Amino acid sequence: MITLTRRLLLGTGTALLAAPSLARAQAAWPDRPVRLIVPFTPGGSTDILARALGAELQEAFGQTFVIENRGGAGGTLGSEVVARAAPDGHTLMMGHIGTLAVNPALYRNLSFDTVTSFTPIVLVANVPNIMAVNPRKVQATTATALIAQAKANPGGLTFGSGGNGSAAHIAMVAFNLATGTEMTHVPYRGTGPMMTDLIAGTIDMTMTGGPPVLPPIRAGLLKALGVSSLTRLSSAPDIPTMHEQGLTGFEAVQWYGLVGPAGLPRAIVDRINAASTHALNSDKVKPRLAAEGADAAPGTPEQFRDLIIAERTRWGGVSRRANVQAD
Repeated sequence: MITLTRRLLLGTGTALLAAPSLARAQAAWPDRPVRLIVPFTPGGSTDILARALGAELQEAFGQTFVIENRGGAGGTLGSEVVARAAPDGHTLMMGHIGTLAVNPALYRNLSFDTVTSFTPIVLVANVPNIMAVNPRKVQATTATALIAQAKANPGGLTFGSGGNGSAAHIAMVAFNLATGTEMTHVPYRGTGPMMTDLIAGTIDMTMTGGPPVLPPIRAGLLKALGVSSLTRLSSAPDIPTMHEQGLTGFEAVQWYGLVGPAGLPRAIVDRINAASTHALNSDKVKPRLAAEGADAAPGTPEQFRDLIIAERTRWGGVSRRANVQAD
């Protein structure tokens, strides 16, 4: 015989009453503007991809998606805003390899964990890095020639990134480790200002994602020396890979994806994942991303979580090996 106490009956009743309310709240999502946090300044790949996908989600859900740039501390400031947000689907973040995989090795006192503090929603795109130089500053026209120039003058070449410990910084660290070269890092507060100085000739080169670097390459303002994926970009097939140029197996690809706070209801996750997947595979968005050097790569939330965990291990190892420290 099972005896139901008054407390158990009251608790069961409360749960039964709460369940329909929760279901209605999830079904009504979004019932107000959604903040899509970009944890960097405007002009970089994260910002460009967030605005492209945000516009599609806005159309799909009939609600405003507000892009909010919260740059600073390598993306940790914007990440913290999302980690502390209510898990109701109205605060999301365009995360990327730096914020979700590299930062745990650089910032020892983070107030959040990049796996347990966020809910992975969908991988948005893979973006191979492109090594580009200012042709007025650097004579090398291939990655091989650049390596020879760097070895002849250790520390003489300068490379820029969107910040100390950023994805572009870590990619160049990996390049230096793979080639035995030494180039001087010049960190900026975002990719946009770094690109301005690179084009002006204040720094010599960079190795960053395609969206911000391909337009000045096509305009003849910068010279592309190589791409960091194992295969050439469909949008820039004339740029050879590092692998082709003797750096066998060298690969340093950035990736970007949507996350929300931990505890985001699965019903909301699935709706955003489905709408994002539809948009990213569409004839409207997929070619647009490809033209900027970004390969749309949507999958399941579980696949995205596995990627974050694996990449934390890989790039954390590179950071520690090179003793990369956060500002």
